[in-house]
Amino acid sequence: MKKPVVVVGIGEIGSVFARGFMRLGHPVYPVVRGISMKEVARDTAEPELVMITVAEKDIATVLEQIPRAWQDRLVLVQNELLPNDWLQHDLDPTVISVWFEKKKGMDSKVVIASPVYGRHAQLVADALATLDLPTRVLTSPEQLLYELVLKNVYILTTNIAGLEAGGSVGELWSDHQALAREVAAEVIQLQEKLTGQSLDVEQLIDGMLVAFNGDLEHGCMGRSAPARLERALKLAKEYGLELPKLQQIAEKQV
Repeated sequence: MKKPVVVVGIGEIGSVFARGFMRLGHPVYPVVRGISMKEVARDTAEPELVMITVAEKDIATVLEQIPRAWQDRLVLVQNELLPNDWLQHDLDPTVISVWFEKKKGMDSKVVIASPVYGRHAQLVADALATLDLPTRVLTSPEQLLYELVLKNVYILTTNIAGLEAGGSVGELWSDHQALAREVAAEVIQLQEKLTGQSLDVEQLIDGMLVAFNGDLEHGCMGRSAPARLERALKLAKEYGLELPKLQQIAEKQV
């Protein structure tokens, strides 16, 4: 029998990965709210891998509590993720930037192929392939950093600009391009502070447009948009960064 896969946080995205690994023949052990990871780790000390599929707001707490036996088997899937999120815990996880949408009662909808990097990248790609979900296996941490920043630019730009413009990503670009560019530029400034890297603004905007074209009807603003804006401004304040357009949008939400 193949080794089990542990999935911490069985929401909509977690359930997709669970199904893919079961199709490959791996038993799946879920860790849901109220269950201790340490207790599960006592019975499952050597799983094939451990998927962390909790919400962005919970990832820091979860990473602090990862049992030692699992630390070299982690796979992270969160949005708004950057290397420092795991490096501060001395972790070296496999990371996938998820570019498919999964909502209750609907099949997974692909925007573009999901890039994945790390020691378990091929196994993650194989699991998603059983569900016809495309991936790209990356070959360097530099590629991963770009992909994580790109996803952050897409998510934060569409969510935050969507608070003002509403509509779909296609409409955002066709009808409110100046707003989208202004928000994206400030989001990229924040990513530069968070990563300590100089980033190519036009390359990232071009990459964002590829994702826009992958699903022009994708809604800009989800329920988490106000929280994303609040987190972005909090981080900007911590780094002494002025983001006037984001601040202006936030003031309109009050």
